[in-house]
Amino acid sequence: MTDTHTTSASSHGQGPFIAAIDQGTTSSRCIVFDRDGRIVSVDQKEHEQIFPKPGWVEHNATEIWENVKEVVAGAISKAGITAIDVKAIGITNQRETTLLWDRKTGEPVHNAIVWQDTRTDALCRELGRNVGQDRFRRETGLPLASYFAGPKIRWLLDNVEGLRERAEAGDILFGTMDSWVIWNLTGGVNGGVHVTDVTNASRTLLMNLHTLDWDEKILTSMDIPAAVLPRIRSSAEVYGHTAEGILAGVPVASALGDQQAALFGQTCYAEGEAKSTYGTGTFLLMNTGEKPVNSYNGLLTTVGYRIGDEKPVYALEGSIAVTGSLVQWMRDQMGLINSAAEIETLASSVEDNGGAYFVPAFSGLFAPYWRDDARGVIAGLTRYVTKAHIARAVLEATAWQTREIVDAMTKDSGVELTALKVDGGMTSNNLLMQTLSDALDAPVVRPMVAETTCLGAAYAAGLAVGFWPDTDALRANWRRAAEWTPEWTRTSATASTRTGSRPCSGPWAGSKTRSNQ
Repeated sequence: MTDTHTTSASSHGQGPFIAAIDQGTTSSRCIVFDRDGRIVSVDQKEHEQIFPKPGWVEHNATEIWENVKEVVAGAISKAGITAIDVKAIGITNQRETTLLWDRKTGEPVHNAIVWQDTRTDALCRELGRNVGQDRFRRETGLPLASYFAGPKIRWLLDNVEGLRERAEAGDILFGTMDSWVIWNLTGGVNGGVHVTDVTNASRTLLMNLHTLDWDEKILTSMDIPAAVLPRIRSSAEVYGHTAEGILAGVPVASALGDQQAALFGQTCYAEGEAKSTYGTGTFLLMNTGEKPVNSYNGLLTTVGYRIGDEKPVYALEGSIAVTGSLVQWMRDQMGLINSAAEIETLASSVEDNGGAYFVPAFSGLFAPYWRDDARGVIAGLTRYVTKAHIARAVLEATAWQTREIVDAMTKDSGVELTALKVDGGMTSNNLLMQTLSDALDAPVVRPMVAETTCLGAAYAAGLAVGFWPDTDALRANWRRAAEWTPEWTRTSATASTRTGSRPCSGPWAGSKTRSNQ
C-alpha cells in the first residue's frame, strides 16, 4: 500500500484514533485509523528474507522489532498526533512463524523459522507415526504439516545446542510474532507480557480447539516443555501497556493472526460469510459460527476470533502457500518483470495463457492436498509461449487454486458461495480479480479499505477499550469499492482449457461451472 490512501489527521478531526501494527511476512507496518475505519496514515518497512537451504525460510526477529518501532514512530509522525490521541494499539501478524528467545536477555536464540519453511516435513512424518497427518486433527483441527509452529519449536529444541535444557529450566520463551511484538512493546526483559491470542494459538498444533488451552498430551507427544509457552488470551482485551517510545502508556488491546484479522476487518461476523486475502500466500476463511466444523476435504478448522469473554467464533480455512510471492519470483529470480504491477500489463497483452499452466508448489502444496514434497511445475510449454503467456498463467494459478478451496469449503459447510470479499495487495490487479470471478462463477467484491488485516486488528482493539460499541458499528463502516462479475461464456471457458484438464485437480477441467452445482 502507498500513502495515496492516507490523509492528515486534521481532515478527520482531532481523533481519537486507533493504531494497528501488522507484522507481516515481507514487511512490518503501522496504520492509524479514525472512528469511521478510514486510514489516516501508514508507515511500512520491508525486512530481509533469509534462505539458508532449499525449502528453508528465516527472518531476523531483532531486525523485525527495530522495524516495528520505526514504523510506529513513522505512522504517528505522519498523522501529526501524539500518544494522547491514540486510544489503543492492535496487533496482527504473519501466523505460524516461530521464535524462541531468552527471557533474561531478550535475545532470539535462532532466526525465526517462517511459516513457509519446510525443514520439519520429515519430523512431521515421524510424529504422525502409524496414524499419519490426522494424528492431532480431532484436538487441533489441523493436519500434521510443516506449516504449523509446534514442529518448528521441536526442531529448534533438537537442533540448537543446549536449548532444550535452557527451555526446561524456564529460561526460554516461545512466541509467534504477535507474542514477540507484545512482549517487547510491554517492556521486554523489564516485565514484558508473554501472551498470545486464541487465533495464533490455534495455528501451533498445540492448542485444543474445544478447551482453548494448550493440550498436555500433544505437548508430551511433541516433547515440548510447557514452560516456554505464552498464556492464551482472547483476541480483544487489554494485555498490557506500551512501556516506552512514542506511544508509551497506550493499551495494547488486540492480537489476531493476519487472516483472522482480515476476516474481522471484512466484517464477516455472520455464519457463512467469507473473505480471501491475496498477499504472499492466499487465505480464504469462512465464518462457521460458535462450533468448530470438521473438514473432510483438506481444509483447516481454526478459531476465527474471540472478543473478550464472549464465546469463540470458529472458521474453516483454505491456505495457498504461493500467490503474491509467485509474482515476486517472476520479478526477482526470473527478471521477467521490473515491478509487481507490471505483471498485469504483460498478462493483458495476450488473450489467453497460450496453453501454459503454472503449479507454484515452491513450498509444497497446502489445502486441500497438504503435500510437503510437491514442487513447482510449468506445463504445456511450446515455442508459441512467450513471457506474456507465462505472466497470464501466473495470475490464473491464483484463480484456479482459489476455486479448489471454494469447492472444498462448499462440500464441508454445505454453504454455496454467493460472493467473495477480497483484500490484500494483489487485489489492485484488475485482470486477476476478473479471472477470479470467472473461475469462481461468482461476484468478487473489494472494500474501500483493502488493507483489512490492519483494520481488523484496529477494530478488535477498539472494541476492547470501548472506542466502538459493538460489531454492528463496525459493519456500518464497511464500504464497497469495486466489484467484478463473471464474464466467461461456457465456450470461452472450455477453449481456455484446450490443452486438457488443468493441472492438479479434476474440477478445473472444461467449464467454469462449479463441480458441485
